[in-house]
Amino acid sequence: MAPPPPSQAHVASLPDTNTAPIAVVHERLPWRHTFISLKVRNFRIFAIGHFVAVIALWMQRIAQDWLVLQLSGSVTAVGVTVALQFLPSLFLGPWAGMMADRFAKRKIMMLCQSVAAVLAAILAVLALTQRIEVWHVYAIALSLGLVTVLDQPARQVFVNELVGPAYLRNAISVNSTIFQLGGLIGPAVAGLLLTAVGAGWAFAGNAVACCFTVAMLLTLRKDQLFISTPAAKRKGMLKEGLNYALSKPTIYWPWLMAGFIAVFAMSLPVLLAAFADQVYDVGAGGYGLLNALVALGALAGAITSARRRELRLRSVMLGAGMYGLMLCLASLAPSMLWFGAAMVLAGFWCLMFLTAANQLVQISSNMAIRGRVMSLYIMVLIGGQAIGGPMIGWLAEHVSPHTAILVSGGVPALAAAAVAVVLARRDQLMLKVDLRDRRRLVTIVRKRAGQGRGQHPGGQTAAIPQVPGAA
Repeated sequence: MAPPPPSQAHVASLPDTNTAPIAVVHERLPWRHTFISLKVRNFRIFAIGHFVAVIALWMQRIAQDWLVLQLSGSVTAVGVTVALQFLPSLFLGPWAGMMADRFAKRKIMMLCQSVAAVLAAILAVLALTQRIEVWHVYAIALSLGLVTVLDQPARQVFVNELVGPAYLRNAISVNSTIFQLGGLIGPAVAGLLLTAVGAGWAFAGNAVACCFTVAMLLTLRKDQLFISTPAAKRKGMLKEGLNYALSKPTIYWPWLMAGFIAVFAMSLPVLLAAFADQVYDVGAGGYGLLNALVALGALAGAITSARRRELRLRSVMLGAGMYGLMLCLASLAPSMLWFGAAMVLAGFWCLMFLTAANQLVQISSNMAIRGRVMSLYIMVLIGGQAIGGPMIGWLAEHVSPHTAILVSGGVPALAAAAVAVVLARRDQLMLKVDLRDRRRLVTIVRKRAGQGRGQHPGGQTAAIPQVPGAA
């Protein structure tokens, strides 16, 4: 069974008319509890399979993008590949969330991973026999997108079934850490394989890893899962999920920022391919290195997010704004050394945004409707890349990579600043500068009654009720 929560952690409920009470840990955990969710046997097994799968997935992504670039000579073609892979999420995301609420998540993932293994194997055979063409990659990318659209919401919600509500936040951060650690290893391995033996073996490795994931899912103990009651099929399920999400600020504000980030700033591999090929001329190895540097920063961000004390909307906006700013600074980098340093910082802030948004959306959602809520969030986050991939690729190819990455970071940074101003005005917040306190030189405080409106008609200070300190 799952170990009990740490005794020193104070847990508070978040009651409202839409959401059942959900635990939120407010105290910072000691370092030995940074990855405490791994004490749960089922989650530990799942994490091992996930780690192997993520390394292989990154290998396939890097090999796929570089292969398309070499076959076509076009950065736009790389963007089209990204678009095809994410396009199904844009149109079928809500349906997939409904499936995740209605059926067993573990069975959905086993089915999806089995199909993904077949697709990777086909890609490997075509590449190793040197019969592969760009349209082959396009077709398999689209097919893999159809698999991903069903797999992702089930995978997101399944984490709660593995660890329960007490460890959900930590498990999300551990998942992010695993994904970024895999993103650190996978591109480096892909770069070596591309240089030494070609892309085909990277695809073959992913096929084997998908089979390994299925095996790990089969070894989970079903009696230790926190299985929620499946939602019964009825009319209006998708509309119900949308209305629920739009009624909660802690869901729709992260959605909005995820949209800006997805369309403009999540097509970073497309930009890195352009910089590796057109600006720095470092080949496949350099492309893998740049992706690994992003993952290195993201790994640090994942570990930092695992120790975050509170969930706040301001954390979401700060992460989004700083990520955009780092991309803007990268456009001014005078050399690959400085560009690489900017990519480490970009990876850090990107992950801080993604984990904060993911955690806030999940914890603000009732389990009975969480699959639909998360599918809509994933539709925005992943589906937005279907729009942004070709657009950013076109800018990089027809204008310049520097202009493309400036646009990629500038738009989300401005959007985050605008949303932060709206939230601050709504909740009557202001910056307080205290030159005597070096550790907290600048803080965000709420205006007193005499400084502004700051009060509702009933005398209560404006605040977001779902999460303590969410403003």
